[in-house]
Amino acid sequence: MNEIFQQLVNGLALGAVYALIAIGYTMVYGVLRFINFAHGDVFMLGSFTGYYIAPQIAEWFPLPGWAGWTAVMISTMIICAIIGIVIELLAYRPLRNRPRLTVLITAIGVSLLIEYTCQHKAFFGASQKAFPKLLPAGNFTMGGLSFNTTQFVVLGVTLILLAALTFIVKKTRIGMAMRAVSHNSAAASLMGISNTFIISFTFGLGSALAGAGGILYGMTYTGIEPLMGVNVGLKAFVAAVLGGIGNLPGAALGGLVLGVVETYAGGMSGISTYRDGIAFAILIIILIFKPTGLLGSKQIEKV
Repeated sequence: MNEIFQQLVNGLALGAVYALIAIGYTMVYGVLRFINFAHGDVFMLGSFTGYYIAPQIAEWFPLPGWAGWTAVMISTMIICAIIGIVIELLAYRPLRNRPRLTVLITAIGVSLLIEYTCQHKAFFGASQKAFPKLLPAGNFTMGGLSFNTTQFVVLGVTLILLAALTFIVKKTRIGMAMRAVSHNSAAASLMGISNTFIISFTFGLGSALAGAGGILYGMTYTGIEPLMGVNVGLKAFVAAVLGGIGNLPGAALGGLVLGVVETYAGGMSGISTYRDGIAFAILIIILIFKPTGLLGSKQIEKV
């Protein structure tokens, strides 16, 4: 039983990272009705942002340390938000009135551009890099289970960011505007809402969460490289579909469920090598039996 609960703790920590990235997918889909496949690469840029700015932050705040970690986290989220807004401005805004397939192909192109540009030696290089230690190491046992500081931080930060995002979307004027644009962008525009600003804000907010996920992933797995966003980004997309694409609580739930399932599969002899395939098998099963996802609902569209 201790091993089962230990794997649950490990799976929730991994699922929390998937949840942060999945929310970015579902936010953009909720507003624009398309999948931003470059979102996983923003997650990767978040990890490398933390890697490069940590030494600069260390000149002001000691690392590893809580003050330095907070500064790295906030700085990375701001930088990734700017990156997301720039991607929307340059790649997606000119195609806003084009067919969705055109935008989807563009998103794949942006993803490949980021990945292979970052592998060039003039940028990050293709080799794996060791993520800097941001928090002091701490291990302790509770009820026979082993915990470390990073696992608690990953889960705690994810819960705080999800609560903040829910507050923004449900309780603020800009959140109301986001929901209005998602429901009917033309009517929202007639009511004085700037669709351009709301879309940019959505990209920035989702990219900030992806940046936070990049920092938490680097802290957990210590090694980062330019193609890390491909696999993690696809799994986060699976998590968004699993929970119900366009549904924020569903994306969070899908990420946690996928992280737990993947962790348990990785700990089983005989199927551990198929842990990545299991994520996509889940996607196929959900699309066949419940296309709307765990928390999604059917929507009637006029044609």
